[in-house]
Amino acid sequence: MKFRASGPVVHGATPILALLLLGSLAAAQSPGKSDYLGNIELCNGSDRISLAARISGCTALIDSGQGTTTALAVAYNNRGNAHTAKGDFDRAIPDFDQSIRLDPTNAKPLNNRGAAYLRKGEYDIALKSLDEAIKLNPNYGRAFVNRAGVYLKKNEYDRAARDYDEAIRLEPNLEAAWSGRCWTRAILGALQAALEDCSKVLQSWPNDAATHDSRGLIHLKMGQADAAIDDFSSALRVDPKLASALYGRGLARLKNGDKAGGDADISAARTIQAGIDDDFTRYGVRTSD
Repeated sequence: MKFRASGPVVHGATPILALLLLGSLAAAQSPGKSDYLGNIELCNGSDRISLAARISGCTALIDSGQGTTTALAVAYNNRGNAHTAKGDFDRAIPDFDQSIRLDPTNAKPLNNRGAAYLRKGEYDIALKSLDEAIKLNPNYGRAFVNRAGVYLKKNEYDRAARDYDEAIRLEPNLEAAWSGRCWTRAILGALQAALEDCSKVLQSWPNDAATHDSRGLIHLKMGQADAAIDDFSSALRVDPKLASALYGRGLARLKNGDKAGGDADISAARTIQAGIDDDFTRYGVRTSD
């Protein structure tokens, strides 16, 4: 299945970084004040700022030698987030390491490092980092979502479900927790509860590919092939390379007697993701069902 469960990577709070990096009136009044404040804005990041610009701004702040130790920790964390968003985990992880060294009281870089290791496929290391984040801040819903993502990858579905439950208790509006719990419950066979989770997500995010994929699996396990095909097709319109949706739609098409379409979807899914047959066997559905 597509990576779906790390949850949002948490960025440092913008006003905190700005205040910390200003540090002193002298720094704010220096000839380079304009560039300095501009780099703060870039490093804080927004949807309008490119990842390259965020990295450049954070690097300039780190190299400037200005600001407090805590502020530098935030800059390293933010640069790590930008590297993670680019998929450059080998650069992101050392930045999170440095942020943790500079400010060991902040759970955010521990969570973000765990998310990076999760996406890199190093699940045991990810789990250790996320355990540390949760120990440091037991109310950190996003860290529970990311840890649930690790448990999913390790096929420990009951543990994943418990972490999603806790994330939702802590942060009821955390979309990634509802979507992840929908998928987990679908695998575990709690189909009606899973359907309710997916429906809640799709009310607010109707184009979320992962949630349509999850609901497709629910309908497939309920024996509702037409509804499954509709959901898997909705997922694929958003993400045409989502192997689990291709495979699931292939199974549903086979159940409807569409051998050519079913075989084509399953073949395409196998090309994208090796071992997907074994995944669906764990999910409780097989091509022979």
